[in-house]
Amino acid sequence: MSVVTLEDLAMAISNRVNIDVESAMGDANFVMDLFGFEDRIIDNVLEPEDRQLFYILEEEGMLITEREETTIYDGRTWRTHYWFINKETILSYKEEKERTDKKKKEEENIAEIYEDIPDEMWFSR
Repeated sequence: MSVVTLEDLAMAISNRVNIDVESAMGDANFVMDLFGFEDRIIDNVLEPEDRQLFYILEEEGMLITEREETTIYDGRTWRTHYWFINKETILSYKEEKERTDKKKKEEENIAEIYEDIPDEMWFSR
């Protein structure tokens, strides 16, 4: 069973929603606080303005919604909506971020090679 950490979720959010890691850490902290050690929470715990973040994360595939229907004693249908953490997607987005960061660092290292070449070497004769 895979485990998603606060840092994993923050990196995934930063990568997919295109926000800085510090802002993503705040959003990830909020989400993880709500879920705690569970994979599922009931939608009723969310405030309407908080739900907007969940919709964004759902659009990116990091959260999944499901509903459960129950017939109550008077014959009416009672619907309960749940949010689930999509661990596999979050971890794949985190790894994508790590690969992107690694590639960016390699490109910066390659650029540093040219900084060591004296200016007079750049002129053709």
